[in-house]
Amino acid sequence: MTDVPPRGLRWGILATGGIAHAFASDLRTAGLDVRAVGSRSAGAAERFAAEFDVPRAHASYEALVADDDVDIVYIATPHPLHAGNALRAIENGKHVLVEKPFTLTGAEAERVRAAAEAHGVLAMEAMWTRYLPHMVRVRELVRSGALGDIRSAHADHSQRLPSDPAHRLNALELGGGALLDLGIYPVSFVWDMLGAPTDIVARGRLGQTGADTEVATVFTHGSGALSTTTSSSRAAGPVSAHVVGTEARIDIDRVWYSPTSFRLTGADGTVRETYTSAVDGRGMQYQALAAERIIAEGARDSDVLPLAETVAIMHTLDAIRARIGVHYPEED
Repeated sequence: MTDVPPRGLRWGILATGGIAHAFASDLRTAGLDVRAVGSRSAGAAERFAAEFDVPRAHASYEALVADDDVDIVYIATPHPLHAGNALRAIENGKHVLVEKPFTLTGAEAERVRAAAEAHGVLAMEAMWTRYLPHMVRVRELVRSGALGDIRSAHADHSQRLPSDPAHRLNALELGGGALLDLGIYPVSFVWDMLGAPTDIVARGRLGQTGADTEVATVFTHGSGALSTTTSSSRAAGPVSAHVVGTEARIDIDRVWYSPTSFRLTGADGTVRETYTSAVDGRGMQYQALAAERIIAEGARDSDVLPLAETVAIMHTLDAIRARIGVHYPEED
């Protein structure tokens, strides 16, 4: 990847929640052009615009995606709204960067992919972790053969989050549950390290609303390697990740999915490399810089997380939910 792509894309932010604030802040850190924001509330849009010095505030999502002064839309709504908002933006000729999980289901992801291909625009999942510098280096080491024959990968994303049944995280109608909010990170990680699973074992624990509060998976991958993931919304875990090979292993420190450090340790226990991140802001700007580079090069798919892989991961999440008994009202 090139370090800094040509600038010039005009960003629109769709929704004004916490993740949209974090993203806008990192866009400003990177010097990117935040041109417009859209919300279902005029007041929320205006406050967001004032906070981040955004020239245009729209009182609806429809107005934002129709804005001729916007080239690419970052979609930061709750999970069940991702597909609909992405489709509206794509139909208006906009590129889209869609918060993870990309959609609520694999079927929705298929529809967004088909629309993006039909309109010739970039549709990319905002799995920002994949674009962080430490993860770029982890992939380099894994793919260089430095670890030898990779036997396993492991990742945890467990946090103690609100247990209130009315909270978005626990509301099935909003795609609530540990898997889509937290588990998407480790599932995407083991895909990144080992490729698609050929066999999926999953166990889960459900809360009083029917949303999952804990999920554990064991995948078998094409090479024969095994991976495990754990996620929980009720208890704080180590939030670390590991890749283990016959010659060496990589141990990524807490919090592994954000800018952090890792060590490459040989089978004899010798530390061969230590990496420490030095990143301005939260680090969400790297995915935006990647999107700008891809579009500037005339491409319409991510080389780090291709859309076909995003769609396949959504189908994997569907399979996990089927095994643990989680069903969203939107699927009826």
